[in-house]
Amino acid sequence: MKKVFLMLCVCCAIVAAVGCGQSREVAETDAAVETVAAEMVMEEAEAAERNDVLYVCNCGPECDCGSVSVEPGTCTCGTELVAVHMVKVEGSEALLCTCGDDCDCEINAEDETKCGCGKDIRRVSLEGSGIYYCNCGGSCTCNFVSTEPGTCACGMELITS
Repeated sequence: MKKVFLMLCVCCAIVAAVGCGQSREVAETDAAVETVAAEMVMEEAEAAERNDVLYVCNCGPECDCGSVSVEPGTCTCGTELVAVHMVKVEGSEALLCTCGDDCDCEINAEDETKCGCGKDIRRVSLEGSGIYYCNCGGSCTCNFVSTEPGTCACGMELITS
């Protein structure tokens, strides 16, 4: 009987040791998942705070679909839209830096066809897109876009064309 009780105690100790080791791994996994989720929420919040990000077609120079949106999605030609940021609006045309939505560079002062990061400035028409944008004085560097009418940070009413 003593041997059975001793064996039972040893088995319980082994199960407890193995179970504790797994629960630590589970806790570490849960912590990693929570960290990734928190980072994703922060990235979404940062993107929501920006009003200069557009999503445009990236199917190449031979395509003339001109798809532009303030939301990620798919182009009318089936290509995934890519994030860019506005550096200026001239009339109803947005001048864009193509280095991504996390970029905050401006037009190169020495070469207005380039962005501060050295990439070419891309021009996209906002006409007929339904996007509201600031265009104070016909040439604007407020770089504010929205899906809804409203007021830009400069105080001007957003327009659409």
